[in-house]
Amino acid sequence: MNEDLLFNAAPGGPPRYSHLSHKPVQYLAVADRHGQVIGYAWANDADDAAGWVIRKAGGDKAFNEGSVWAIKLHDAKARGIAPSVALAEMIQESDPTKSSHVVSGSLTEAANADVVRRLANPEYG
Repeated sequence: MNEDLLFNAAPGGPPRYSHLSHKPVQYLAVADRHGQVIGYAWANDADDAAGWVIRKAGGDKAFNEGSVWAIKLHDAKARGIAPSVALAEMIQESDPTKSSHVVSGSLTEAANADVVRRLANPEYG
């Protein structure tokens, strides 16, 4: 009972986009059915990076509704598509009658993923 536990990383698991990019990223805003932004999806093909950033100010509701968008990114990576294509699919498949949707015309560029994180949560920076 006094021995240290050893944890060895096991290979495998589902494929994931990198969550880091210091290069320019594309991003889009996602809103709830009332038009309140709940988070942002971002992507950078050069780093094979993408992520979902929840607006913490949206609370549990934003977290719950936002999980769908994180899953969309995981599924896109599993299908082997580029991060920017994943964003394009999000836009194309977005439905404003659902609990959350892509804000029309919100696709834009930021200097890097940290800019998007600060946009979602100003206290991040």
